Amino acid sequence: MVGDADDDRQARRFGSSGHRAVQHAEDVRIDAWGTSRERCLVEAALGMVECFADITAVRPTAVERFQLAECSDDDLLSALLDEVAHRLEACGQVPVDVEAETTDDGMDVRLAVVALSDVEAVGPVPSCLGWHELRIGPDPYGWSCAVTVEV
Repeated sequence: MVGDADDDRQARRFGSSGHRAVQHAEDVRIDAWGTSRERCLVEAALGMVECFADITAVRPTAVERFQLAECSDDDLLSALLDEVAHRLEACGQVPVDVEAETTDDGMDVRLAVVALSDVEAVGPVPSCLGWHELRIGPDPYGWSCAVTVEV
């Protein structure tokens, strides 16, 4: 069946990146993977967005840039998801594309965004976010991460 763990492992052997989300109770578990740490982080952010918004048919209307300070990989993942949540809550912006690049002092991130009103809701918009069971690290196929998002 498409989406089975075996399908994910097979696709990863060929150098793909991706994510999936599993809803349970009031939490969402996001699994993401990529050929690099940066790609894995990007997939996690997109996975979080796709839990509540269908972004397939929208084009970005603005680009927001920010830098994350150098810290542990777990803290980078948490900081990126915090920034996505902040943009959603404070600015009403939904990322439709994400890019991340490591620099000497941290990571440069680019979010291509649209207004929350321009996307179709497919789930509840996160209102109170908390991260649980967060992990990120290298694996046999590149990098993988997982996080439980409290919504």
